[in-house]
Amino acid sequence: MEPAAPTIAVVMPVFNEEAVLPEVFQRLTTLFDAHPENIWRAILVDDGSRDGSNTLMVAQTKRDARFESVVLTRNFGFQAALAAGLSVADQADATITLDADLQDPPELIPALIERWREGAGVVLAVRKSRQETGLKRLGMDLFHATFAGFADSSRSEQNTGTFGLMSRKTVQAFNRLPERNRFFPGLRAWVSEDVAEVTYDRQNRAAGQPKQTLRSLVRYALDGVFSFSRLPLRLVSYLGLFIAVIGFSLGAFYAVRRLIGIEHAQTGFTTLVTLVLFLGGVQLIGIGVLGEYLGRIYDEVKQRPLYLVKHHHHRE
Repeated sequence: MEPAAPTIAVVMPVFNEEAVLPEVFQRLTTLFDAHPENIWRAILVDDGSRDGSNTLMVAQTKRDARFESVVLTRNFGFQAALAAGLSVADQADATITLDADLQDPPELIPALIERWREGAGVVLAVRKSRQETGLKRLGMDLFHATFAGFADSSRSEQNTGTFGLMSRKTVQAFNRLPERNRFFPGLRAWVSEDVAEVTYDRQNRAAGQPKQTLRSLVRYALDGVFSFSRLPLRLVSYLGLFIAVIGFSLGAFYAVRRLIGIEHAQTGFTTLVTLVLFLGGVQLIGIGVLGEYLGRIYDEVKQRPLYLVKHHHHRE
C-alpha cells in the first residue's frame, strides 16, 4: 500500500504587501505544481493590511484551492499573525514559515522537506549572507552575536529568522506555548528536537518597502532578551554590589585616614553631586530593567487572546 502523500503547509504573515503578492502567488504555484507528490496548503495571514492585499489574497483562494486566507480583525503584529497561521496549520505533517517579501526564496522549500524526510523535526534555513546594510545590518549582527550569550537556554539559532520547517509534533508543541511577547526563533529552539540546517543566501525584497521599522525591530530584540534571559537582572545586581563595595571601601579609607590624623575627610559640592547623580542613574537603570520584566508579566496575566480572526477564506 502506497503511503499517503504528506500535507505541507506554508504559513506566511502579510501586512501591506500588495506590490509583492502577485509574485508570491506565482512562485508558490510553480513550486506546488513541480512537486505534486505533496499535498500543499498556502496559509496567508492578513495582519490588518490597509492596501489591496486582502482583495488579492481572497481572489487567489477562489482561483486555487491550495491557497487559504486568514484575515485578522486589525494589525496585531507579525508574531501574532504567525501564531494565527500556525494554529490553522496544526494538522499538517510539516509546516514552512517564511516572510511575504520573498527575501527567503520559496524555491528552497524542497531542500527543507528533504531534510525533514530524513528524520529532522525542525529544519533551520541558515543565512550565509543577507542584504541589509548600515545601522540596521549592524544592529542585527550585534544582536545575533550576543543573544546566544544572553539566553538562559543552551540552544540558540544564530543567523536564522522566520524561514524554516517544523514537524507536526513541533508545531503542536509550539501552539501550546502561552506567551504573548513572542520571539519566534527562541520559542522554536525551545520546543525543537532533531534539528537540521540548510544554508542559503538571503535576497533583496521582490517589491515594495520593508514593513518592519527600526522601532519594531528593537522591540522584537528586547522580547528575545527579556523572554529568554535573566542576565539583565543579574547584571543590575552585580553592578549594585560593585558600587556598594566601592562606596564602603572609600568610606572606610577616609574614616581610617581621619582617625589616624592624616587628613580630614574629603568634602566638596562637585564630588557629592557627581556621586548622587551616578547612584541615581544606576537606580533608574535597575528600575527600568525591572519594569521591562514587570510589564511582560502584566501582559501574560491578563490572558487576552493573541489575535482575533475576522474571516478564514478557503475553497472546499
